[in-house]
Amino acid sequence: MATTKEYHDYIIECLNKAGQVTSKKMMGEYCLYCKGTLFGGIYDNRFLVKQTETSKKLLAECPLELPYEGSKSPMFLVSEFENADFMKQLLEGMIKEIKK
Repeated sequence: MATTKEYHDYIIECLNKAGQVTSKKMMGEYCLYCKGTLFGGIYDNRFLVKQTETSKKLLAECPLELPYEGSKSPMFLVSEFENADFMKQLLEGMIKEIKK
């Protein structure tokens, strides 16, 4: 099942309250970028982010899920994306770590 445009638009709207987030559509799903850095995606109407030290700390209670069949890198399923302050903290920490 591909991600719906409505779900995509809602996630982007919420995330843009925390920082500059853009997306690129790929095979019915979306890769997410903050300040040009890939940090996660929207897969089958699920918002997933990469595992970094920041995401492991802030999302410790969130389940790890594979973004698509055959993937070897589980990602955190984020449910608190409507909390702009939390998402800003998460995105800023993740982007610093990914860019290293």
